Amino acid sequence: MADSAAPDIGLASSYSYELPEELIAQNPSDMRDASRLMRLASGRVSHGVFSDLLRLLRPGDLLVMNDTRVFRARLAGKKIPGGASVEIFCLSQMPGDEFSWKALVRPGRKLPPGSLVELAPGFSPRLVASIGERLEDGACATRLPECIPPEELFERCGQVPLPPYIKNSSAPPERYQTVYGKRENDRSVAAPTAGLHFTPELLDRLEASSVGREFITLDVGVGTFRPVKAALISEHKMHRERCAISPDAAERINAAKREGRRIIAVGTTVVRTLESMADESGILSPGELETEIFITPGYRFKAVDALLTNFHLPRSTLLMLVCAFAGYDAVMSAYMEAVRERYRFFSFGDAMLLE
Repeated sequence: MADSAAPDIGLASSYSYELPEELIAQNPSDMRDASRLMRLASGRVSHGVFSDLLRLLRPGDLLVMNDTRVFRARLAGKKIPGGASVEIFCLSQMPGDEFSWKALVRPGRKLPPGSLVELAPGFSPRLVASIGERLEDGACATRLPECIPPEELFERCGQVPLPPYIKNSSAPPERYQTVYGKRENDRSVAAPTAGLHFTPELLDRLEASSVGREFITLDVGVGTFRPVKAALISEHKMHRERCAISPDAAERINAAKREGRRIIAVGTTVVRTLESMADESGILSPGELETEIFITPGYRFKAVDALLTNFHLPRSTLLMLVCAFAGYDAVMSAYMEAVRERYRFFSFGDAMLLE
């Protein structure tokens, strides 16, 4: 680091870094596995491409992946009356009612409780949503039209949401989905981006090399994009996300752990799931829970041996997790090298393998 004084890793400001705007990837690489790959192993950095995993991973390694998919959460409409443009960004279903959703609405100040919004004007029957009470984090309760199931509404009228830092992408919606996401898991509002680099062919070749794979599920929430605003990271309130591990997956991951095989988490969502559902010896219990685990430097990892991830936003909880895994100094130094080497950052950007 350039400063002579050691940074205070309890301060959120210590996780800031200078990133030229042109390094924020607006589109994915032409081929998923042709993105660049930085390897950080024992504090040393090396450079390659993502398909190098074929030689970097060992026979017996187990890749654990998040099989969630991003649903078409953005709904465009017109305010009734007046016709002003409105966006409803549905985040999650509220308990007990399939038509009641927690949502971010824009322009929020012009949509007080009781406002009506027509979705997909011209559609028959008419689709009208109503804006309800304000909730935490700037969201509000929103009631979707009851004449159509929400899943059908999203499929017909919704758009896949891209992160706010992607402003002019020309990528088709499927490039913001992993190739292994399951349709029945269309519950996330953001992609588990470390998995975007895999192709079916690369997965097959890894399997032929005796690298296994297993799937868990975490529904990625909008909180993943929000920076830590508190001065002290200990004062940050972590967002909650639903995660689940099936009995079969837990049994196979536990078997790999007992056999001394490496558990390689594909993305921070997998890390949060495994560490939330593991006991002190790293053994997983199957089931489902809402996790609000906040992993920061000093955390003792129980279940994860290596991490495959993208480059994360300054002051983000994800960057703090990566620093906890591989060491603050090593990670921040690697990020500075990534900037110098013109790596591409964030969701459509390049990847890191931390061992």
